[in-house]
Amino acid sequence: MNKKPIILGIESSCDETAASIITENEQGVPTILSNIVSSQVDIHKEFGGVVPELAARSHIEKIDLITKKALDESGVKIEDIDAIAATAGPGLIVCLSVGLSFGKAMASSLNKPFIAVNHLEGHALSPKLNSELNYPYLLLLISGGHTQFLSVQGLGNYKRLGTTIDDAVGEAFDKTAKLLGIEFPGGPQIEVYAKKGDPNKYLLPKPIFHKGGCNLSFAGLKTAVLKISKQIKTDQEKYDLAASFQKTIEEILYKKSKIAFEEFKKMNEIKKNKFVVAGGVAANKRIREVLTNLCEEEGFEAIFPPINLCGDNAAMIAMVGLEKFKLNQFSELDSPAKPRWPLDADAAFLKGAGVRL
Repeated sequence: MNKKPIILGIESSCDETAASIITENEQGVPTILSNIVSSQVDIHKEFGGVVPELAARSHIEKIDLITKKALDESGVKIEDIDAIAATAGPGLIVCLSVGLSFGKAMASSLNKPFIAVNHLEGHALSPKLNSELNYPYLLLLISGGHTQFLSVQGLGNYKRLGTTIDDAVGEAFDKTAKLLGIEFPGGPQIEVYAKKGDPNKYLLPKPIFHKGGCNLSFAGLKTAVLKISKQIKTDQEKYDLAASFQKTIEEILYKKSKIAFEEFKKMNEIKKNKFVVAGGVAANKRIREVLTNLCEEEGFEAIFPPINLCGDNAAMIAMVGLEKFKLNQFSELDSPAKPRWPLDADAAFLKGAGVRL
């Protein structure tokens, strides 16, 4: 009987210190043995956002403990690990460096292969941890720092179909929450507020809604929320604005996903089209519902990671490590941290003034 590979994943790209051990069963299905995530919410709460230096210091203090906890919970002995995978980018450079250096040191001391992982690729492959997912598939990656549509042709083979030209959708959620006086991290609370409000109370802009293909824009929406928030006097008005914002995001993602479906079908002639939605914002239940309904209308299969695997975690990093391990795609121990690391290296950079669509 061949021994199944055991992979240790390490994640420290922003404000989550995480470690995970995964393997696969006899049928080759990935199995999570442990997945430990340590949040830094209390550290950054008073600042209303992540402070990189404080995040890095917390990673340094916790990374050893979190990794040991992941090993203990998995029941795996450290010498039985076959490879160490660590996030190398994109993210905050001071934070990335902590997990990356720790992973390299472990790999070196254990004389095991090291795998530098793209954090976005972790999100892209995260549904493989709970569903049978074959290439190619359409991916909508929605998180605090990224919003993009990608045709996932295979491991390491991505074609970007559309992206935000300014803010990420997760950033728009977080900034709106801050304007409504919701404590950091407030993005997920918008959905809670929205349930108590009237989604038709405020008519909010949908930038580049009728142009730009499946590219997106959220800066104008965020500005409109800022103006309205200055006139709000009651809790009910806060709930109404949250509901109107949530509805606007749903409409934007519905419309742009529908366009992305057509682009994907032009590129791929397959019998069963799959639409994967991943990243922190994929935990939003209303967005899941809206995009699942769209898939039913358009003949796509909707696939989401479990809620606990939508945000930053190390199981998704280990998942990429597992895929690469089976292909002998290993990294050098001098692999650098990359604060910017697009999945599609050939895609045009579409941010800043002067963007033409």
